[in-house]
Amino acid sequence: MRDMVETGSGLPVRIRLHRAPLGLFDTLRAARRNILEIIPELAVRQPMITARTATRWHMVMHPRALRRVLRDNWENYPRSVVTKRILEPGVGHSLFLAEGAEWRWQRRTAAPIFSHRNLVALAPVMQQAARHAAARIARGAGEVVDLYEEMVAVTFEIICAVTLAGGGSFDRGVVHRAINAYIESVGRVSILDLFGAPAWVPRPETLLSPRPARRLHRVADRVVRERMGRANPDPDLLDHLIRATDPETGRRMSPLELRDNLLAFIVAGHETTALALAWSLYLLAFDPAAQDRARAEVAAALGRAELAGPEHLDALPYTRAVIEEAMRLYPPAAFLARTAQAPDRLCGRVIHPGDTVMLPIYALHRHRMWWEEPDAFRPERFLDRRPERFTWLPFGDGPRICIGAGFAMMEAQIVLATLLRRFRFADAGHVPRPRQLITLRPEGGVRLRVLPG
Repeated sequence: MRDMVETGSGLPVRIRLHRAPLGLFDTLRAARRNILEIIPELAVRQPMITARTATRWHMVMHPRALRRVLRDNWENYPRSVVTKRILEPGVGHSLFLAEGAEWRWQRRTAAPIFSHRNLVALAPVMQQAARHAAARIARGAGEVVDLYEEMVAVTFEIICAVTLAGGGSFDRGVVHRAINAYIESVGRVSILDLFGAPAWVPRPETLLSPRPARRLHRVADRVVRERMGRANPDPDLLDHLIRATDPETGRRMSPLELRDNLLAFIVAGHETTALALAWSLYLLAFDPAAQDRARAEVAAALGRAELAGPEHLDALPYTRAVIEEAMRLYPPAAFLARTAQAPDRLCGRVIHPGDTVMLPIYALHRHRMWWEEPDAFRPERFLDRRPERFTWLPFGDGPRICIGAGFAMMEAQIVLATLLRRFRFADAGHVPRPRQLITLRPEGGVRLRVLPG
């Protein structure tokens, strides 16, 4: 994908969107390299694109149409067959993939766990992990460090601590390796997907993969079995899930539902925040003036404190804006897809049952109609005024907005502010290449020179 990224011109790295239409096999090759390569340049200029590549599809970039898909008529647009095919082997019928009544009761049951009070109670875990990350990074002071790997490590430490603080035989290394193997083995589009084949038709990727999802299931099943029926005076997220009941029906999660949701929280709960942090650090190294402003804000807010905490976050608006702008330019979930169940209209166009409705968040966040200087890094755009609803969607929106959005933002602010308190990050001549399989990762890492603050 060397020729599919653009650098220079005073702008951070971005994907080169194609100008000529792609045929079926060109689309397949592009999607297997990097799903963002199938987005046409027209998608950052037009409100909606409709075409056919084996099946009929629509790319939607207009806020009103996105509102209809994600909020007003959301039940008509469940996750696509491709999405379910990729994610179901790992997270099953968890809150992330469940639909209809099954999703409603799980959401009602889990929502209280992510209350603001509970999030603040988890802040010491975030601070401790931030301290460990700072200590590791300090050992590389003066050298070039892969900050993407460090951000994965710190967020994985946090998610394991908040989900599994109650103990249990849980090998973090095994789980981390299995997650990466799972994403690499099944997170690619098959030609069968482009032809609209149902999920039960075997894909070569699934048949030839080492089935890392099975390893994840074995580990999580064992943890759930060990934890059920055992009281924990300091409950973690898994304990809360075990005890939680649907306020309407009194239903509790079964061991299988607990397993699937535990894995969904672990997989989604560290990867997305790690990416937001890694891209934030890349952008701050790219723009030293923005980094100086963020570091000055952190120094003023923290005073003598070594670690950022929830009590500092209101005094860190620019630091938060850096993270928000990083998630605009490099949204962790940069490309979503839905399958229409019934006839509808979007932007005046007829949507037929079975049509694929694509939500190219990467293009939406760089759209010429909604953003000034859309490819530029400008954190202040989140200070001047909040973006128009449904033009900035790093966490989705509507009833299925990410349940852990508040957790992710608190975690990212605490970690980033703690690192800016101690270090300065400088460009080391390496350009990370945005590549999306399931999430938008920096291929090659985020390699920056770490300097004492």
